[in-house]
Order: sequence, then C-alpha cells, then structure tokens
Amino acid sequence: MSALKWLERHFEEIICCTCLVIIAVSVFSQVIARYVFEVALHWTEEVAAISMVWAVYMGAALCVRERYHIRILIAVQSLPSRLGRYTIFIADLCWAFFSLFMIRVSWDYLAVMWKFPSTSPSLGINQFYPQSILIIGYTLMLLRLAQSYYIWYREGAEGLPGMLEEELEPPKDSERQA
Repeated sequence: MSALKWLERHFEEIICCTCLVIIAVSVFSQVIARYVFEVALHWTEEVAAISMVWAVYMGAALCVRERYHIRILIAVQSLPSRLGRYTIFIADLCWAFFSLFMIRVSWDYLAVMWKFPSTSPSLGINQFYPQSILIIGYTLMLLRLAQSYYIWYREGAEGLPGMLEEELEPPKDSERQA
C-alpha cells in the first residue's frame, strides 16, 4: 500500500519530470546532430512538442493537487471567514464545471480523431494517442480538486478549502528578514 500511496502523491511529478527530460534530450540531440554531424533529426521537434503539452497538463494537475494555481488570497483573506470560504468554493465549482465541459469537448474531439485517424508527419503515430492528454489532464484536475475538498472535509473543514493554515498566515517578522 505504501508504494501505491507514493505513486498517488508523485504521479504528476513523475510524468512532468519525464517529459522535461524527453524535451531536453530531444533538443540536445537535434543540436548535436545539426552542428556536429550536419544532419537534421526530424522527429525531435514532434517529440519535444508532444512532451511539452503533456508536461503542461500534468503540471496543471499537480498545481491543483498542491493548490498552487493563481488565487488572490490576500483579497480572500481580507473577507470575513465565511465569505472567503464561499468565494473559494464558488471559484472551485466554476473550475470543476469548466473541467467537465472540457472533458466533454475533448471526448467529442477524440471520438472524431479515432473515427478519422491522422498520423503525425515525422513519427507516423496516430494523433489520437498524444491528444488523449486532454481528457487525461482535465479528468486528473477534476479528481485532484475533489480530493482536496475530501481531505479538507476529513480534517475538520477548518479555514479555506484546500489551503493549509500556514499558507494563510502572514509571514512573521523573523521570516520577513530572511
């Protein structure tokens, strides 16, 4: 069970880091091939582009899990506690509905790509597979959002949903000087 919990905790990080390594290796390979061997590797651009898209969507899911997405917490914190909680909840509800909408649109898009396959020019792979990150990414974002509320509720529903109390406290004088 420990390995499964570790994977749940680091899933997005593993994929993001792997994609970034693939991007770096692809670009480095292209530079070496062009300037040392005077040969162009056509596949590196596609591999780097696909990896970049996957890294972005997995990074977005990671930010949902860690609650790192842009929020104007100073404004929310200046509101009365109950109103701040409702503000965060409404924003997250809009986000959840947007994710559901994007899952639906992505599903339709991928259905068309499955019915009418197209292959990538250099790699020759069906575009359905790299484009599946749309459904994977938005579904993972939605699941991580629900998970943050589940954890918040399980831990007593104190403070703002999904926010750790130390994130909400203003820095102390000793921390400001560091």
